[in-house]
Amino acid sequence: MPFEKYGVLSGTLHRHYRDQPDNQGRWFHVNVEVDAPGGRYHCAVDVDSHKSNVGVQWKTFTLNPTALGPVAVLAAGYHDLVSAPGSGALDYLRHPALVDRSGVLFQRRPPSWLQDLLDLFGARPWHAGSNVDAAAALEPMLVPGRRVLVFGEPFTDDPQGDLGMHNVHQNQGDPAGSQWWDENGVWQDGATLSRRPDGRYDVFLNKFSSQADHTDNAGHPVM
Repeated sequence: MPFEKYGVLSGTLHRHYRDQPDNQGRWFHVNVEVDAPGGRYHCAVDVDSHKSNVGVQWKTFTLNPTALGPVAVLAAGYHDLVSAPGSGALDYLRHPALVDRSGVLFQRRPPSWLQDLLDLFGARPWHAGSNVDAAAALEPMLVPGRRVLVFGEPFTDDPQGDLGMHNVHQNQGDPAGSQWWDENGVWQDGATLSRRPDGRYDVFLNKFSSQADHTDNAGHPVM
């Protein structure tokens, strides 16, 4: 079933750090610490794939705050979001501000001249590579002191009782037979956003190589 709780954390970036090799089992994270009125939150952003020999996919771009709807003006702290359009929830495949309008999928970054053309026409292709490549794409936007928005699922069973967010990645399109099939759902995708000095937001979206680019109304893959 989809997540019981889904939402966004709004706060001030304290710092970030990478997992040490094998520290989190098979997968690798960039750990983002965010200060909010309730305390310091630990947010685990996945930058490795469920099929780690293939690698994670990601994209980065910049949005005006108006494209984010009501979440752009939320007070600092964690906020539950209804998994539906208009609530501020994110869906990589349905949210008009996130959908790649080019319909083009690149496995590697295109040549600079082609990237310039894609940017001109509003294309936002996915990139693929190692966890180091993905971390390097995310980290420039993680500037201490910036306001950040982290979308995902709040920790509910952390053994140390820490505040935090996980499932900060696409949360739909996992294939039948996978251990994540039951968690597929629409309008519950995770993401990491950082507000620039000009008021716009840098956006980092990330998904696993095993997840589909087209899903039904339950978030399950369709051909």
